[in-house]
Order: sequence, then structure tokens, then C-alpha cells
Amino acid sequence: MAMIEKCSSGVKLVKGAPVSSPKDLKSREKTMAYKILRAHEKNHKDDGMMRIKYDAMISHDITYVGIIQTARASGMTEFPIPYALTNCHNSLCAVGGTINEDDHAFGLSAARKYGGIYVPANQAVIHQFAREKLAGCGKMVLGSDSHTRYGCYGTMAVGEGGGELAKQLLNNTWDIEEPEVVLVYVDGNVPHGIGPHDVAIALVGATFPDGSVKNKVLEFAGPGIRDLSMDFRIGVDVMTTETSCLSSIWITDDEVKRYFENVGRPEDFRVLAPEEGAYYDSCVTIHLDEMESMIALPFHPSKAYTIHELQADPETILRRIQEECNASLNGKVTMDLLSCIGADGKVHCDQGVIAGCAGGMFENISEAADILKNQSIGNGYFDLSVYPSSTPINLAVMEQGISADLTLAGAVMKPCFCGPCFGAGDTPANNTLSIRHTTRNFANREGSKPGNGQIAAVALMDARSIAATAANKGVLTAATDMDYEVTARTYHYDDSVYQKRCYFGFGHPLPEEPLRLGPNIRDWPKMPKPKDNLLVQLCAVIHDEVTTTDELIPSGETSSYRSNPIALSEFALSRRVPDYVERSKKARSYEEALEAGETPADVAAVLDALQASASDTTVGSCVFSHKPGDGSAREQAASCQKVLGGFANICYEYATKRYRSNCLNWGIVPFTMDKDVPFEQQPGDWVYIPGVISGILQGQETFDAKILSADGTVSDLKLYVTGLSEEEKRIVTEGCLMNYYAAGYGAD
Repeated sequence: MAMIEKCSSGVKLVKGAPVSSPKDLKSREKTMAYKILRAHEKNHKDDGMMRIKYDAMISHDITYVGIIQTARASGMTEFPIPYALTNCHNSLCAVGGTINEDDHAFGLSAARKYGGIYVPANQAVIHQFAREKLAGCGKMVLGSDSHTRYGCYGTMAVGEGGGELAKQLLNNTWDIEEPEVVLVYVDGNVPHGIGPHDVAIALVGATFPDGSVKNKVLEFAGPGIRDLSMDFRIGVDVMTTETSCLSSIWITDDEVKRYFENVGRPEDFRVLAPEEGAYYDSCVTIHLDEMESMIALPFHPSKAYTIHELQADPETILRRIQEECNASLNGKVTMDLLSCIGADGKVHCDQGVIAGCAGGMFENISEAADILKNQSIGNGYFDLSVYPSSTPINLAVMEQGISADLTLAGAVMKPCFCGPCFGAGDTPANNTLSIRHTTRNFANREGSKPGNGQIAAVALMDARSIAATAANKGVLTAATDMDYEVTARTYHYDDSVYQKRCYFGFGHPLPEEPLRLGPNIRDWPKMPKPKDNLLVQLCAVIHDEVTTTDELIPSGETSSYRSNPIALSEFALSRRVPDYVERSKKARSYEEALEAGETPADVAAVLDALQASASDTTVGSCVFSHKPGDGSAREQAASCQKVLGGFANICYEYATKRYRSNCLNWGIVPFTMDKDVPFEQQPGDWVYIPGVISGILQGQETFDAKILSADGTVSDLKLYVTGLSEEEKRIVTEGCLMNYYAAGYGAD
């Protein structure tokens, strides 16, 4: 029996078990997902769309300044729902002088002025705070971080770009097509040594590559859930983001009830379960009994192998992964994973990290300490860092002696910080292997800089196998191969730390409070409204299978500039297409000249070749990639393109709804093209799309474009813009969300 089994056809949940069923959309309303979504709908219409108002929102310090600046520029006067601002990403204040702490000061002043919640640096990572303070059974939470997932607490949560949060602050809705729902049926019991990341990596490996759950809701049910702790459940749930699903929801039981009692909010518990006969569009079964210790190799959580499989043939597997990684790095630097195989034929790791919203949970840290008790990680190259995900968890591991056991083994206890997950902390040495219980292992998420000849590799593993590897001085080891006892410990949540340090101001705005604006905090530049015809120059052409948000706008220290749109845009695609910024600026200069009444000779020649006119034509830049936007929800992936004069993306499909929404909210037309049509154009080629603005407003979804290649050849290209809501049509044709509100649209 496999660890994960998939059924692509419809099923119904009958007497607690999945049974094959023909399509039955009426019975889909019996799912937990649809009951919660319907309860949050505003102005329901029978048009296949849902318009959702959320109960609460949360953002971290890479995103909240831009969101608040957007909403403020659009007329916001106070936060209409609880909105928590955490400071867990850019907490290292050594990059760019004062600018990180200036943003934190802005966050507190905004929470005071508009009536929000402010969580100071090192108090909690974004998602642990939301679990402890915002989640509730039947609620919905929107976050500007892609790992916004609280399904096991009975909360449907979604990670989106900043524009969608700004809409909620302005009392507008999150609009989606009615989603499909996938039953995730859990059975069996967890073997000794297996942790939540093992299950999560197996799930991601089974579902991400074929896109079988993309933009769908995962609904967890089944007898195997009953004996899972809350820490185990959330460890699986938070990683559902990496399957590319839309959201998640789990059945709730006495374990969930005890959780809400522990965090002092018993009123937020209620029993959630699908009705008898609930229909699901497909089914994934997780057999817990069959689970093995897992590892996800670079550069994606879906590159899943059992540790035993890798141990048995490290050269073949690492050579294959190494070749795939080097192909994606385009020769800028060479990764040498084979050098991680020691003279003993075993895989050797140089670093272990247990951190963030996935790894830094009480039980992960506790069981890692059990494995390392009376052990030593040694004085070789291997080192181990442990980051609890909140101060209440940090307090508990101190009080119960857990951190002492880890420290005595040679581990280093660190503050509540997301940094290692996105390249802002614990950057390993060049061409070494770091094993991490974090959420992502994309290129550059570990902090290396390929453009400077630096590259390191991150593999995702569960905290238990990381501890087992640490006990063996860095030799890759599965926790299931270790002889250890699990100490029975109970996590006692202590809210007093938050009460002493966090600001809780929802419902009590102080409108006279001034915003604290540091020198790096800048307003958004004026975004031009596009004319009817678009003439865009290809400034980046990427033929990778998937292009991540981190490639569109790097994470790590570049994020320090997130509150200065112009400064941040200088980093757009810098680690993937270094010439993109200068090309885009050149294209932007053409539009600026047209606005000034001049037609540059280059543009005149292009228009002449295309038999087009400069009148009623906007000139800008364009990015082509096969499948853009996997990973982070950061809106900067789109806003930086727009600041540089971007007006279009062309692709075969968008990796996530959130990136496509980011494009729309920043006035970037999200074109797609037929998957069987090869795209052979090069950077510098031009694409002309006549009548695109009027066409979008009239509901047109197919556009006949012209391509002008460098050799003067003109060819045809069919492009599509499908499934836009009336609001999205108006936002993209006005040029961006702020323009939309400035024009008087979107009033509640």
C-alpha cells in the first residue's frame, strides 16, 4: 500500500468513508468548505462566483506597509475587522540602516491610528500568532503570506497578495469562482519517529507535480485524524500551500476543543463535520501506517524521497537533482550535491534548522530534544539552530527544560523569527546541504546569491529526522532508525507575554495619531491608466517549467526595501534575468515620451512595422514564462513590474490564483496562450494587442495580437484573458487597484 493514494473521480462521504459517486454539485454544499464559504458570502448571485468577506486578517513586516499605504491612498479611515501586524520576517535590523525598524514603528503607529493589533519583533511568527489569537471554528482569515492555513483549527484561511487585503480594508470582497473540493481521507496511526513534515512532504510530492489539487479546497476527514495532536495536524495543514491548493479545512473534535480551552478562547470552538453524503470532486487518501521518514530535495518541496531511498542510492538521486538544479540556474553558478556524499558513501549535511510556522512547534522541539538528550552534535561542520514559533512556546520549552537539553547537545536556541525560511537567517556555506523543518526550499530561499557565485542547497525534513541526523554528527539519518523514547509533555499556553508586549487596538482607532514614516517609506508612484491598445516589449523570457515568486522578486535582504516601491523594483528578476530592470526602464521611458507628446524613433519604427498608430496606444514591458507565481503571496512580484512600466504577463498558465490576482490588482493584464503553441520570441521582441482595454470591459476573452521579432518578422499570436469578474475588469483597465478607487469605483 502506498503512503498516498489518489482518486481523480468524484466521491461521497458515506458513513464516514469515501464512496465513488457521479458529479453532484448540490451535495457539494454539504461539505464543511461550502458551509463556511456560503456563510461568508456577500450579495450571493447564481453566477458561479463567490464574494467573500473575512473575519480577520494578518500580515507580516514584508507586506503590511504596502497594504496600508494602498488602503490609505484609497480612502481607508480605520480597520473594519481585526487586522494583526506581525514583525517576524524583517526583524534583523542590520540591512539598510534603520529601515527595518522604521517599518516596525510605522506598523505600531498604523495599528494605533486605524485600530489594529501589533506584534513586536521576535514575539511570534505570523501564523502561530494567528493560530493562538485569531483562528476559530467556522471563521475565515485572510493573510498576506502564502502559508496562511489554519484548517485544522476549523478556520478556512487563504494567503493572498496585498491588493486583496486592501480590498477587505475598504469593505470590498474577495471574489473567486466556486471552487472544487478534494476529500483528504486520513486513516491509520503514526509510526514511531514519524512527524508531520514526513506526511506533508509525501502529500506535496503526490499532488503538486500533476496540479491535481490546484486552486481547490482540501477537506480533511477520516478516522486517522482522531489520534493526531494539534501540533501534528497544523504541521501537515500549513504545508498544504505547497500543493497549490486554495485553502483547507479539517473536521474538529475534542482535541480541537482542548486547544481552544488551552489558549483561553473556548467560545471559538464548535464541532465541524461534513454532512452525510457530502460530495467531493476528487479524493486523496493518506495512509499514516505506511509513512516513512521523508526528505524533499532542492529546489521544491514536491521533490520527495524517503530517506531510506536516498541512503540506498545517494549518487544516482543527487546527480539527477543536481542536474535539474543546475539547469534552472542557467550556468550562473554550479551546484555540487555529489560533494555532500562522504568517503563513507553516506550523505553528510552541514546544517540543521527547526524553525517557523511549520517546524517551531512545541511537540517538534520537544521530540527533537528527546532524540538529542545526552547526545552531542559534535564540533565538526554540522550545526543546529532551533527557533520556537512564539514566545508562549519559547516560554514552555524553557520552563520544561527542553531548551536546556537541546543546548547541552550543542544546538543553538534562537528567537521567534521566520528568517531561515526565506533567506534572511542561517545562510549555510557554499555548496553545502542544509536540512530544515521549514516550509520551502526554493533556490535562494536559503540566502545564497547565485549571481555572486554562491549557492547552497536546502532539503526539507521533519524535526525528528533532523535531530537524528544531528545526533549522528550530520550523517543523514531517519528518525525511524533511532531508538528513543518520547517524553509525555503538555504545552501550557501562557498569554501574559502577549498582553505585556503586543498592542490590541481593534475597535479603538485613534484617528489623530500620526503615522511614523521613516525615510525609506514612500508612497506608491502614480500608475498610468492604459490606453486602448497595448504595445509591450518582452523584457524577460523564461522557459523553466515553473517560475516562483522568489525569482520574480527575490526574498531575503532585498525585502528590507519593501516599503520603498522604487528602490525595491531595482531587484525585480535580478537573480533570474539580470537585464530585466534596465530593459523595463527603457520601455517605460518610451511611454513617458509618448505622454509628453513625443514618439521615440524606436517606437515609431515598431508601430510602422505593425501598421499601428501611436494614438491610443500604451507602451510598456512584459514578462513571458511558462507557469509564473508559484510560492510566496508577496504582491511585490507584480507591483515591482508595474513600477518599472510593466503592463502584461504572457504565460501558458498561472501557478497560483494569488499571483494572477496580484497582476490584476496592479494593472498587469494576465494573458495566457495555448499550451501547444511554442513561444520562440526573445527579449527585445514586441507584442501588440489592439483594443485590449475596450475588449476586456466588454467581456471579450480572446485577443488577436501581433509579434514583431528583432529580424523584422511580423507574426500572429492568439492571447486570452478569461474569467474576470466585473470588478477585476475595471481594476485592470483603470491601471491598478488604487486608480480604481480614485476613480470612484468600489464604494461599499
